[in-house]
Amino acid sequence: MTIDTVPSAGQSSAPPSLDQLVGVIGDNLRGFRRRQGLSVDGLAQLSGSDPHILTAIEEGRHRPDIGTLWTVAKALDLSFSSLLSTGGDAGTTVIRRAEQRSLTSRDGLFTSRALFPLKGERQVEFYELRLSSGANEVSDGHSPGTIENILVSRGRIEIATADGEHRLEEGDSILFEADAPHRYRNSGDGEAVLYLVMSYIL
Repeated sequence: MTIDTVPSAGQSSAPPSLDQLVGVIGDNLRGFRRRQGLSVDGLAQLSGSDPHILTAIEEGRHRPDIGTLWTVAKALDLSFSSLLSTGGDAGTTVIRRAEQRSLTSRDGLFTSRALFPLKGERQVEFYELRLSSGANEVSDGHSPGTIENILVSRGRIEIATADGEHRLEEGDSILFEADAPHRYRNSGDGEAVLYLVMSYIL
């Protein structure tokens, strides 16, 4: 995911490349881990992750998948975007579709694209989610107070929350507390497109 920032003075800055984004994630992960007084092994135990993978992410040698980032963010009690953030916001930001990078699940059937600037801290995030036919994405619970509000833009989807399974058609929406494990499954024949607003209630 990359961004094209247009400051108020009208000057523009080049969006970071995919390699740069991987580097940003690594630097952020190392910084947040150290600030909480955790070793790599300590974070690995806390998040249930492989310490070798965490080291590779911090050194910019491994492109993490969505599941790994969510798990590590939860273990550090951070928002997902904190690991992607490149600094503070300023002026107006135009997010060009052709220049963006999506994060992908390990099986490649689920992708997530941020529809907001990856700069600074925020309490609300906006994502485009795409699930190929047969995709079954399981998510651990996020930090306490996290709310997901999802609109089905295309396709048919099944979302399992702490309250049970919910089947949604195109145009349907759902809001649920996302601090418990939940699942998204594409039960249709074609690709499903969802829009997710995630709120962090402090």
